Amino acid sequence: MTPKKDPLNTPIHQVPPPLIRISGTHREMGRQFGEATRKQVEHSVENARNLLQMAYADLSLTWEGAQIQARKFMPFSQERYPQYVEEMMGMAEGAGVTYEELAVLHAMEAVTMDALHLSRCTSFAVNEMLTADGHVLGAHNEDWLPEDEDDVVVIHATPKDEPPYLAMTYGGLLPNIGFNAYGIAQFCDSVYPNDSRIGIPRILVSRAVLAAKTPGDAIRSTLIPHRAAGYNHLIVHESGEIYSVEVSARKFAILYGEDGYMVHTNHYLDETMKTIEKDPEELISSRVRYFRALRLVKHEESHTIKTLQSILRDHVNFSNSICNHAIDLKNPLDREKTINSLVIDLTAREMHLAWGNPCKNPYHTYHLDA
Repeated sequence: MTPKKDPLNTPIHQVPPPLIRISGTHREMGRQFGEATRKQVEHSVENARNLLQMAYADLSLTWEGAQIQARKFMPFSQERYPQYVEEMMGMAEGAGVTYEELAVLHAMEAVTMDALHLSRCTSFAVNEMLTADGHVLGAHNEDWLPEDEDDVVVIHATPKDEPPYLAMTYGGLLPNIGFNAYGIAQFCDSVYPNDSRIGIPRILVSRAVLAAKTPGDAIRSTLIPHRAAGYNHLIVHESGEIYSVEVSARKFAILYGEDGYMVHTNHYLDETMKTIEKDPEELISSRVRYFRALRLVKHEESHTIKTLQSILRDHVNFSNSICNHAIDLKNPLDREKTINSLVIDLTAREMHLAWGNPCKNPYHTYHLDA
């Protein structure tokens, strides 16, 4: 079902997102990333600054105040993940911005106490039991601010001391949604617990999953101590194992795709995790998307890349649909849209990514050379 009108003239991208190849030490990879995406990093920093300015009435937080707050999170990151802090420092050097500015980007949701509620992502996966060719597939719509759509890039990384990986990110942010050479894929959905605290930002936690060599390693990476908040981590392995790891700062639950599939959006599914969900009545859109995606995944007995792409284009409950379109551009706290859409074929080691809304933009194929 497609909306009859496109009131916002959804952006059309004639070319695929840039593919950035990085390799070496973590500092070197960060510097290469920053140098290659200087324009995107500067734009991301500017967008974050403008967002806080527009949302000042709700957040009472200035850009300078956000940098002060973000600095409180970094010692925890340095202690647990010095290698990823090195990547951030290298990125700042390469892009010509300050480390403090990148710290704000990485801790933005924690710094704003999740008041932004901007993410309306949808993720799902199916294994060989439910695919026409026996492949293991995962899919994700990434929803964020319309201004950041131009900053989407694909990273092909060959770290000196970790597995190679292929991932999507935006300028200035460590990659976390993608897959590695050990057949581990991760898709992240924001969730909103009431126990957030100063600690390790969830973007750094999820970056560590891309270094995992087994499903157990991947799950363990999401549950490290001193987490600031949490994502839902949809973790998929090339063997067909599928897990949703629902995480908050202090609690977690592990859900298993025993029937060969898993669907997740932006609310907790586990009964214990539901008890710490902040403002559950605000997450009606998440529940509608969840049930819609669940129905579409279960309806098809023999999935392909194309059937998953079709689900990602779905417009039921438009504009807050799986393929999400920003309508209320006046409210800074409620104007996100789908800025990219991807399907990962773990069996073929491929990522198919549409830049912008997938209803309007084609999917492009990227390969992991490892």
